[in-house]
Amino acid sequence: MTPITEVEGRRIALSNLDKVLYPATGFTKGELLHYYATVADVLLPHLRDRPVSFLRYPDGPDGQVFFTKNVPSGTPEWVTTAEVPRSEGPARMVLVQDLASLMWAANLVTEFHTPQWVIGAPGEADRLVFDLDPGPPATVVQCCEVALWLRERLAVDGIEAHAKTSGAKGLHLLAAVRGASSARASEYAKGLAVEAERELPRLVVHRMTRSLRAGKVFVDWSQNAARKTTAAPYTVRVGGEPTVSAPVTWEEVEGCRGVRELVFRAGDVVARVREFGDLMVSLLGEGRVLP
Repeated sequence: MTPITEVEGRRIALSNLDKVLYPATGFTKGELLHYYATVADVLLPHLRDRPVSFLRYPDGPDGQVFFTKNVPSGTPEWVTTAEVPRSEGPARMVLVQDLASLMWAANLVTEFHTPQWVIGAPGEADRLVFDLDPGPPATVVQCCEVALWLRERLAVDGIEAHAKTSGAKGLHLLAAVRGASSARASEYAKGLAVEAERELPRLVVHRMTRSLRAGKVFVDWSQNAARKTTAAPYTVRVGGEPTVSAPVTWEEVEGCRGVRELVFRAGDVVARVREFGDLMVSLLGEGRVLP
């Protein structure tokens, strides 16, 4: 019988809690739900008012993995949804606004991906993002070198960058911005990616072409487009182990000398949140106007 849990006055059926989602570590669905409940206070502000795309993996990384953008069937009526403009016509998507909605969504077994704008102003960028993706034999160590260059370059324009692990191989850089369309944010981000390639030609590539990426860091600027999304801070990623897209300090980025130094599992992130709180809290404030 599926247990019913009450969260903030909402009744939620939480299923298959003993199911092992990550066979390599034995990490279960119950542990996944416990993680999200524990980090909800730092995660929810990064999800609130942003239409969520779910990357679902109900049977773990070895099962089917698929995106769900529209409101899933069976969504409780108390979960907030909103109409989102799309090129092919408007669609309704989920907004994860509170703990009850978070736990309902986590029960789907999903990554949380969000756009760089909020539902009140679709297509108006309030975040800038760079996805730093290493092409082997490059690793997160080289991503850190590129991240430090981008941090300094953004600072020249008065923009404060924040770093988090992708939860996979690379790094994400985010910054709070305002006063620009998603198209303008994409143009600005592309300009910096091109500049980075010019300044660090042996290390950086700004084009997605795989044949160009071996041994270099691809600075993906395209996720600033209004239609694109990025893995949210604190989301658990689908993969061999329950790694998290975890905020990191610039001291950790500067000091990174090995691949495993910036790998954080769910349990690691719980401990980090208790020690540091939300390392990306200032991302939630008013952003700087793009030059």
